[in-house]
Amino acid sequence: MVLDEWGDRVSVVSCDMREWKAPEKADILVSELLGSFADNELSPECLDGAQLFLKDDGISIPCQYTSYVAPLSAPKLHAELGKGNDSDYETPYVVMLRNVCVLSTPQPCFTFKHPNWGDKGNNRYGSFSFVVTQDSLMHGVAGYFDTTLYGSVTLSTVPTTHSPGMFSWFPIYFPFKTPVYIRAGNVVTIRFWRRCSSKKVWYEWCMSEPVPGPLHNSKGRSYSIGL
Repeated sequence: MVLDEWGDRVSVVSCDMREWKAPEKADILVSELLGSFADNELSPECLDGAQLFLKDDGISIPCQYTSYVAPLSAPKLHAELGKGNDSDYETPYVVMLRNVCVLSTPQPCFTFKHPNWGDKGNNRYGSFSFVVTQDSLMHGVAGYFDTTLYGSVTLSTVPTTHSPGMFSWFPIYFPFKTPVYIRAGNVVTIRFWRRCSSKKVWYEWCMSEPVPGPLHNSKGRSYSIGL
């Protein structure tokens, strides 16, 4: 493709972008590192490293992205996990959400902006409260994302703002080991962490209302993304 279409106008470099020594700094940094939960494919860590070869007034595309969470009833998905072991309930799954019920409007979870000149770090924590709209058995959390590429150009998998005709990303499902019965009008509070070490990134999640639930994937014991 390079030879046929671009000739000598493009150079392809095969290496870790965080370690590449650029011959000069760039005006624009374009990447495609977004996952179904926005940051779950290490976009923040990769772009924080790559911004070293971006000019001070340079542009990153995308320039911002936000994950979203919502309480979810998904009996079929949860039943499938029951065929495995306990670690299956501490692993998020990228999956088309069919035969499910999203129990409240998704809320913004974690936001990242690029360039990240302040090097603010990529650990995150959030507590999110929802009013459930109907009696249901809650099996976990649905995850989505939206992103601003540049200016007014956006993409979204959030149901209320979903980009028409876009099928590049499915939602993500964070299961609960034990489903919780929720009544219409109950307030459900979910707590989420994005944690980073020198070797890996992982998520932890739990319910704290209406009944406290166990912390899933503590210290990344069942699921993590290696750095």
